Amino acid sequence: MPVAASAIYFLNLRGDVLINRLYRDDVGGNMVDAFRMHIMQSKELGTCPVRQIGGCSFLYMRISNVYIVIVVSSNANVACAFKFVVEAVTLFKSYFGGAFDEDAIRNNFVLIYELLDEIMDFGYPQNLSPEILKLYITQEGVRSSFSSKHVDKPVPNATLQVTGAVGWRREGLVYKKNEVFLDIVESVNLLMSSKGSVLRCDVTGKVLMKCFLSGMPDLKLGLNDKIGLEKESQLKSRPTKSGKTIELDDVTFHQCVNLTRFNSEKTVSFVPPDGEFELMKYRITEGVNLPFRVLPTIKELGRTRMEVNVKVKSVFGAKMFALGVVIKIPVPKQTAKTNFQVTSGRAKYNAAIDCLVWKIRKFPGQTESTLSAEVELISTITEKKSLTRPPIQMEFQVPMFTASGLRVRFLKVWEKSGYNTVEWVRYITKAGSYEIRC
Repeated sequence: MPVAASAIYFLNLRGDVLINRLYRDDVGGNMVDAFRMHIMQSKELGTCPVRQIGGCSFLYMRISNVYIVIVVSSNANVACAFKFVVEAVTLFKSYFGGAFDEDAIRNNFVLIYELLDEIMDFGYPQNLSPEILKLYITQEGVRSSFSSKHVDKPVPNATLQVTGAVGWRREGLVYKKNEVFLDIVESVNLLMSSKGSVLRCDVTGKVLMKCFLSGMPDLKLGLNDKIGLEKESQLKSRPTKSGKTIELDDVTFHQCVNLTRFNSEKTVSFVPPDGEFELMKYRITEGVNLPFRVLPTIKELGRTRMEVNVKVKSVFGAKMFALGVVIKIPVPKQTAKTNFQVTSGRAKYNAAIDCLVWKIRKFPGQTESTLSAEVELISTITEKKSLTRPPIQMEFQVPMFTASGLRVRFLKVWEKSGYNTVEWVRYITKAGSYEIRC
């Protein structure tokens, strides 16, 4: 459910109302008195940003020396409300030259009232893009002496921008070399038992793009996802030859993606923003290719000695390699001395985190590395308790490898001038929460 705000208040630190705007008639005009009495004077401002008094909820946030309070009388999306506040403050700063405080509000109250009428309609958030709003609210704010003197140039093609067609990109961009950089960055989350069985595993990924393209280009991105290839095979009436298909879960797109074309054609079509942006996020829970297998063996030899053996095997291709591999093996707090033998990399005992830290700068694919360690413990007079060991943790980064198997099948750039583009595609897999019980 959207915000459906009944009123919005701007208060200073004393609780005085600087500006307020009532959007609905379901709350009284004395709502600010309830906020001042029950929240500000009770010194509970820092405990929780959402408070319910009577039949109304108060959602508030402090920016500089100003409290912005949204009053709602029904069930509302709190995250949407705070997102609205953050975007509204960004909008105000763009008009005020970068400053947002009590003085800026007092100097620009007429402009703020005009903006509040545009960015919220009957309590529902509207367009908060500074580039679009500056096209038809051309009044300049009163800038502080220390604020930036840069004045944003109006964006051309006002009709196209105001309708929201391409509000994230301005026309007239020109580059000598037209390039597109696409990065698929994935984080592998794993919980594995000491016997090697997978208890929990998933991959969270994002597609990052950096575009330096002239004009108003139209891009099409094809991936080896199951839905897209099924649609393509139906259109071509023959089976696809693109190899392994994967099933994406929980996909979210940047606002530039044409969702209508995605639903019909199952290809990601978009007019990209200029520069760097996040095109999409996704999650995968089935068919994950684990980059590493870890087999730990820990033996307790009496009360004062332990023997630790850890074997790490890289499962990815032999032509690939992992960088910055770190394995953290937990040991008891009463560890006194350690002796190591490793086949590659370096290992040491870190008393601050009670772990044996094994670092391998470069780990080739389809290889194994082992660590053997003797751990001497301080003898204690207390009765021996069963040791509950935290899991082994791994950190790594594998270039040109995706744990999900996601691949870019094509990336097409079309622009009416017909210029040539250079496309760069890169894959990176990192460790998220990669843990192995021991």
